[in-house]
Amino acid sequence: MFQQRASRTRLQSAISMAELIFHSTAHNIRKSHNNAVLSIVNNLVRVAIMLAVFYFMFTLLGLRRTAIRGDFLLFMLSGIFIYMCHVKTVTSVMGADGPSSPMMKHAPMNTLISLASAALSTLYLQVLTLFVILFVYHVAVRPFDIYDPAGAFGCIMVAWFYGIAVGVCFLALRPWFPEFTGIAAQLYTRANMIASGKMFVANQITPTMRNMFDWNPLFHSIDQARGDTFINYNPHYSSLSYAITVAVAIFCLGMIGEFYTRRHASVSWNARR
Repeated sequence: MFQQRASRTRLQSAISMAELIFHSTAHNIRKSHNNAVLSIVNNLVRVAIMLAVFYFMFTLLGLRRTAIRGDFLLFMLSGIFIYMCHVKTVTSVMGADGPSSPMMKHAPMNTLISLASAALSTLYLQVLTLFVILFVYHVAVRPFDIYDPAGAFGCIMVAWFYGIAVGVCFLALRPWFPEFTGIAAQLYTRANMIASGKMFVANQITPTMRNMFDWNPLFHSIDQARGDTFINYNPHYSSLSYAITVAVAIFCLGMIGEFYTRRHASVSWNARR
């Protein structure tokens, strides 16, 4: 009440917001476990289990010959990891603190910081998990080469940003339709198990089947990532610019919805969750 607020420059405000995002990101990383290292190990085990399941399935069904000529683990990882990074980002951003959360009662906190910390914590865990898996595989199992590491990482960032965009849309809808939003998010993540195209190669499937996946920006990100990972694969039927354009459009719609929801926030919304 009697506190005097000193005026700050834009640079000081930006530094203060970056500090808040950093601390909030660290808090989100420790949510799954009190020990940050164990939370990374937990995420590492999940990726390893999914890799093992898909490796067994490809071997059992005889689908390994349909993969790209090269390291089979890189082929699986280029699809599974990008899918998991996208889905976990959607879930994390969707579950971020909304305008009616008790955390928003603290003056420095706002929904932008909550969204940024949720997205960055997921990116940190996923990228660190990827580096650990690749390092262990390269040292302990078999050396490998990635044709364009920067391009492949750029595709991961596109899938991550697309996850932010979809997550913001679900976050904006959640206070209005909490049950519907939860069901829709589960359907979206389950549908992308197939619709992401992580088990297929776009150049090798028929046009009819390709049209079933062509609408999905995640499909384009995975196919382009495989083009950057393998020197002998050139994606002809996917476009990274399409994925970026759709992600930006969905993100803008989501932020408009989030701004509208924030202006109509009500404390009673928390009682309906």
